[in-house]
Amino acid sequence: MTPESVMTIGQQAIELTLLLSAPMLLTALAIGLAVSIFQAATQINEMTLSFIPKVFGIFAALLLAGHWMVNLMLEYITRLYSSIPYAIG
Repeated sequence: MTPESVMTIGQQAIELTLLLSAPMLLTALAIGLAVSIFQAATQINEMTLSFIPKVFGIFAALLLAGHWMVNLMLEYITRLYSSIPYAIG
């Protein structure tokens, strides 16, 4: 196994991690922004107000993007396992 192939595998793993975390992180960001704008407009200073909407939003994002995320992980793992014979010899 060459250093280039190790770097390629690492780069693909990082890209996959970013792709898998993006739907949940963007959902939490959007909900947090909306709640903070609401809090600023109404002058409610409750720190725990954004927790429950974020939980429900992340759960909804997992329901909507879960199938795509699992397929993405399975494709990566299949490619990784199928490249083992080429990496060894």
